Amino acid sequence: MKAALLQLTAGDDPVANLAVTRALLREAVAGGAGFVLTPEVTNCLANSRDRLDAVLQTEDADITLAALRADAAALGVWLAIGSLGLRTGDADGRFANRSFLIDPKGQIVARYDKIHMFDVDVGPGETYRESASYRPGDRAVVHDAGFATLGLTICYDVRFAYLHRALAQAGAGIILAPAAFSPVTGAAHWEPLLRARAIETGCYVLAAAQTGTHAAQSGTPRRTHGHSLVVSPWGEVLADAGTDVGITYVDLDMDEVARSRSRVPSLTHDRPFEGPR
Repeated sequence: MKAALLQLTAGDDPVANLAVTRALLREAVAGGAGFVLTPEVTNCLANSRDRLDAVLQTEDADITLAALRADAAALGVWLAIGSLGLRTGDADGRFANRSFLIDPKGQIVARYDKIHMFDVDVGPGETYRESASYRPGDRAVVHDAGFATLGLTICYDVRFAYLHRALAQAGAGIILAPAAFSPVTGAAHWEPLLRARAIETGCYVLAAAQTGTHAAQSGTPRRTHGHSLVVSPWGEVLADAGTDVGITYVDLDMDEVARSRSRVPSLTHDRPFEGPR
């Protein structure tokens, strides 16, 4: 299976973002990809809660989801939408940060709401409170896509090894890690974390990322790290997209999953233990 990771610089205008995403999707399929992946918050990346309130829609009304489902069907391609910001029915008005797996008929076959919220103080002038705008999910998700079983994660989830282990032990051979990573934490932690998750699970890790400075009609423009990565089940970086918007291709050999796990079968070596006290 040839996969294509789309690296985007999505701003806070879903209409403008969608045009770029659709063009890259068509280019990726023309380049031979049968599986295309987009980053976290493909539809809208914004710092401003007011802007999110103004432009985000429910799942049923979201223009990005509808258009990309139609494109997946027209192109006959598997599509992993890294995530979309979506309105929910929550009483507190918080949004969902939700991944979608779309089959070649344009059907939604899996959804995943980001579990771990990015509430951090990276440094002076760089503070994030994701939980103020987005509510966390509470369910891990895997889906058998035929060519592989996929485990779904989003961005900050990469720091929680137990989630990835649970996905692998539930059958995942590929873990998706779409992101809009901070430049500060990205420079220090992005590659080591993704490689660690691949090594621990014996999975391919496919991480489509946002990159650069993101246009903002309201609030402060966000910046993201870029460097969409593909990591092998043995922990090797097979592709690094750098910081430009574009497409990164990789050929996935699922036999590599079995080979890596047979060499170090740590997924079968869990032991009960007590403590610590």
